[in-house]
Amino acid sequence: MRTWSTPALVVLCGTGAVLLGGTALFLAALFLHSAPSNALSQRYRTELDAVVYPEFEQNWRLFAPNPLQQNVAVDVRVQTIAADGTVTTGEWGGLTAGDIEAVRGNPAPSHVDQNLLRRAWDFYEATHGEQESTGARPRLAEQYLKRIALQRLGPPAPEKRLFQLQLRSSTSELAPPAWSREQVDTAPKYRELAWWPVDEADLRGLW
Repeated sequence: MRTWSTPALVVLCGTGAVLLGGTALFLAALFLHSAPSNALSQRYRTELDAVVYPEFEQNWRLFAPNPLQQNVAVDVRVQTIAADGTVTTGEWGGLTAGDIEAVRGNPAPSHVDQNLLRRAWDFYEATHGEQESTGARPRLAEQYLKRIALQRLGPPAPEKRLFQLQLRSSTSELAPPAWSREQVDTAPKYRELAWWPVDEADLRGLW
């Protein structure tokens, strides 16, 4: 039977205590972040957010789950302008489809592929209702979404300049399980945004 020396036992016990303590603190932070708002979660909101975001983000609450009930896909197309002034409109390309391709079959998918575009679109929809929205947050949502789309598209051909881009979403309700009698219209519903001009400031630092 192996006998551990006193220094080795001290190191092992100390390491075990640190790991157990860290695990307990981490689980406590996740619990407080997911639990209904309370004095502790309000007081330590900044620290809790630093632990949870972005790797452990979730869109539900501990006692009131609200899972996603829709499939939302975001597409983009661009207009380029050549040296002679000719404007060319490209075909729609699937930004969400690219994320799905990167995630599917990946045992450790990137948080960027899973959530960046989805959260950007959620942010846009939250700041743009039926009526035209004004203020800093709607403009920020537009710029954020535009730069994500431009980064995913990559630089244009040298002989062409990006003139403007357009985004659209396709939203379809998830079909109910086979045993359910619920009737749900799963046909996709499209929302097409206006063309957004692209300038040098939009492209700065993307590639």
